[in-house]
Amino acid sequence: MPKPLIGISTYLEPARWGVWELPAALLPAGYPRLVRAAGGLAAMVPPDDDPVAAAEVVARLDGLIIAGGADVEPVRYGAEPSPRTGPPARERDAWELALIDAALAAGTPLLGICRGLQLLNVALGGTLVQHVDGHTGGRGVFGEHTVEPVPGTLYASLVPEAVSVPTYHHQCVDRLAERLVVSAYAQDGTVEAAELHGSAWALGVQWHPEMGVDLRVAEGLIQAASARSTPAGCSAPVGTGILSPSGV
Repeated sequence: MPKPLIGISTYLEPARWGVWELPAALLPAGYPRLVRAAGGLAAMVPPDDDPVAAAEVVARLDGLIIAGGADVEPVRYGAEPSPRTGPPARERDAWELALIDAALAAGTPLLGICRGLQLLNVALGGTLVQHVDGHTGGRGVFGEHTVEPVPGTLYASLVPEAVSVPTYHHQCVDRLAERLVVSAYAQDGTVEAAELHGSAWALGVQWHPEMGVDLRVAEGLIQAASARSTPAGCSAPVGTGILSPSGV
């Protein structure tokens, strides 16, 4: 059975290695490790100068992950920047919004992680809170807190119980887009997961599953992607639900 190909959006940052210091398409290793552990093949999808190319890229994928990263530029949801909002990543914003639009139009299974949830909400007309306390472990350190699933949602079908998750964010959903429904909350009421109404597989989570051991959200994406690429009568692969200590 061919494994589904999952594209993962990337950072675009200056980087240094060996004798080189150049702009680079970067992705924390946890993302491809998560995809592989859940049963998929991972492909990096760096920002393109032409967002129109997003539909062509998505057409070659079985599923898509929008990775975490920089704050979404407030102009994207009609707000003035707060002093606590980070510098814009305009090229990445434009590219990832185009990827989201293309995935939703094509029915390609989509998982947004942290910034990915925020962008999904913004892409569909929602807004963001530009700063919230208590959802990191300190500068450059992941925190941990419990999220509660909302019964009857896609997320709850994957993770039906409250779980502790690795978290690192200072922005979150404010006004929820009309096409989305909340599927998990933090104990302080922060929206921790939201998903598309209807039968299409599109889910955003505010935490970082690539930093944990629970594979169930990623396995849900892989199974949905497999269903699109698997011939009728064949079954999609099912994983263990847990990332092994070795990360494979």
